[in-house]
Amino acid sequence: MEAEASHAGRQIARATGVVMIGFLLSNLAGLARQILILRTFGVGAELDAYSAAFRLPSLLFNLAAGGALASAFVPTFTAHLTREQREAAWRLASSVASLVFLVTAAVAAATAFVAPWLVGHVLAPGFTAPGQQALTTSLLRVMLLTPMVFGVSGLLMGILNAHQHFLLPSLAPAFYSGGIILGVLVLVPRLGIHGLAWGTVLGAALHLLVQLPGLRARQARFYPGLGLRDPSVLLVGRLMAPRLLGAAAVEVNFLVNTILASGQPEGSLAAVTYAFTIMLMPQQLIAQAMAIAALPTFSAQVARGEWEALRRTVGETLRGVVYLALPASLGLILLRRPLVAMFFQGGAFDARATELVAWALLWYGAGLLGHALLEVVVRAFYAMQDTRTPVTVGVSAMALNVILSLLLAPAFVRLGWAPHGALALANSLATGLEATTLLVILRKRLAGLEGNRLRPGLLASAAAGLTMGWALVAWTAVAAGRSVWMVGGAGVLLGGGIYFMASRLLGAPEARVLPAMVLERLRRSGG
Repeated sequence: MEAEASHAGRQIARATGVVMIGFLLSNLAGLARQILILRTFGVGAELDAYSAAFRLPSLLFNLAAGGALASAFVPTFTAHLTREQREAAWRLASSVASLVFLVTAAVAAATAFVAPWLVGHVLAPGFTAPGQQALTTSLLRVMLLTPMVFGVSGLLMGILNAHQHFLLPSLAPAFYSGGIILGVLVLVPRLGIHGLAWGTVLGAALHLLVQLPGLRARQARFYPGLGLRDPSVLLVGRLMAPRLLGAAAVEVNFLVNTILASGQPEGSLAAVTYAFTIMLMPQQLIAQAMAIAALPTFSAQVARGEWEALRRTVGETLRGVVYLALPASLGLILLRRPLVAMFFQGGAFDARATELVAWALLWYGAGLLGHALLEVVVRAFYAMQDTRTPVTVGVSAMALNVILSLLLAPAFVRLGWAPHGALALANSLATGLEATTLLVILRKRLAGLEGNRLRPGLLASAAAGLTMGWALVAWTAVAAGRSVWMVGGAGVLLGGGIYFMASRLLGAPEARVLPAMVLERLRRSGG
């Protein structure tokens, strides 16, 4: 059993390496996208309108396809593949693809019809600048084309991941960013902010197209029909139902934040949006990469009844996430201003915009570890075909997020702090509590998480993180007044190097395993 768990760990590690490479490229493309957008539009009324308009297409995607679909589809599809039931697997995929497209198309059409009312009463009632609500409505109607495309594209990601193919799905976000970049460079000069909206639609199309070649090698088959009587389709529906509730709670929370930020000083909504996006970069590179790579393995272990192997695999994956997410969180907190300035400041993005984004990033950075752990923990529940537990906890956490947002924003104002930081802090606190609660439940469900094996590595990571934090505080004091590239760029290298050396001296297993993985991959590439 230990050998099987070790093999599963190596399989996840290899897959994680592939996903990380793809996500690294995607993050670089996303960074270039954000630089272009922020330097073109700053954090003013137009970008606030775009940020508000994007919330509803994002909601539709997450409700009808996104994470809700993956959590239900991948374990079911993987179970068919594990049992060599390939025709049943492709019939399931075909039916779900048809249903997802039809549902997203119908809902998008209805949303476009009532868009003015939604913007004025739900999405951005706080917009007071002349024409800003009308602009938001117009942008929303353009971007409502994206959920239909993303719905099918998200399903393709699940299909390829279930086949242990991770490269093309991990590159898809880079192509999405590429479409938006083209929109900024080619369409914005002629169409203004609407060019950014059409670039978003183009990015969604590229997100889908880049994955299509991966189906050829998987011997994909399409079977027409909705499969409404297929037991597998019904199982996916039953598993999705609670997950849809959870996704709805998350999106309602984002809508509440959008409404609150729209009533705060100009630029607050864009600042919160882009600070959250910056926090998601390391979260995607670290946690989502590991979680995406781990879900098919978790699901296969559950299908074979290998509970001891699952327990060990989940525990080791969590330890790896902590090892990488902890220094990333500290780096975002301690280097937030120079990082935002070195990448974004320029053009319409001035020093005030840097302060707005950096202030929100301070509080989002504090929640990175909670977001990272959550990615892995919820997928362990999904692999066990339990979507109810993470959704129940998640809905409670999102309700707490809304309550904290409403309470903390006035408190920030009384302290003389910019109130949009309260929205980020509320998100971090609620997410941290959600991850902790699910970890406790999962530990009980699996009769432990190999705590004795994991504890030394976790303690070594914590001590190394503390050492890194002290070093970065000293560095920012010594380098004060120098160029942001010196403070931020050298700070990242210094902090990462100190963390790695300290963790290796303190005996963190990942400090030995990760370099060995990199060297092995380089040798294979050279061969």
